[in-house]
Amino acid sequence: MTRQPRLLAFAGSVREGSFNRRLAAAAARAAEAAGAAVTLAELGHHPMPIYDGDLEEREGMPEGAVRWRRLMAEHNGFLIASPEYNSSTPALLKNALDWASRRHPDDAAPRPAYRGKVAGIMSASNGRLGGVRGLPHLRQVLTTLGVLVVPEQLALHGAADAFATDGSLKDPAQAALLDALARSVTRLTGLVRA
Repeated sequence: MTRQPRLLAFAGSVREGSFNRRLAAAAARAAEAAGAAVTLAELGHHPMPIYDGDLEEREGMPEGAVRWRRLMAEHNGFLIASPEYNSSTPALLKNALDWASRRHPDDAAPRPAYRGKVAGIMSASNGRLGGVRGLPHLRQVLTTLGVLVVPEQLALHGAADAFATDGSLKDPAQAALLDALARSVTRLTGLVRA
């Protein structure tokens, strides 16, 4: 017996018109269709300085990081759409993941933002590779933090022309890959919760 999973969908970009923000929204809709309860979040609503151990020791965790970490901890899994910057994960996303990994005095167990969580990763780019070179880096970071990352992933190429006016993917093959990823995260998260 599975229980309805709560997923957090977000993009590693705050750019207005970001292809990855659009992809995160499409993934959220696909996961809802698969039976998940999904929160679509914006990293830009949780400003955080670049992680600095001295700053953390002096001032504690910044409020934006506290709120972001709490939001991650309240969900059972993640749908993450990450841009590819120079063949890797963007600093904005890596920084948010780093802050959320930090120990807080109220923690009953280590890494509550990641412990027992499932994730699906994807990328969108106007280039021919769709941001695929950055996804192994994101997969490695999440796996190191203890997140179970599903094997399905999506690298959406030609992103400027990939979305229909309703936000869905125009290409049936790409749409099917996104649906499969969303179903896999929803199903596995439900099983882990059970």
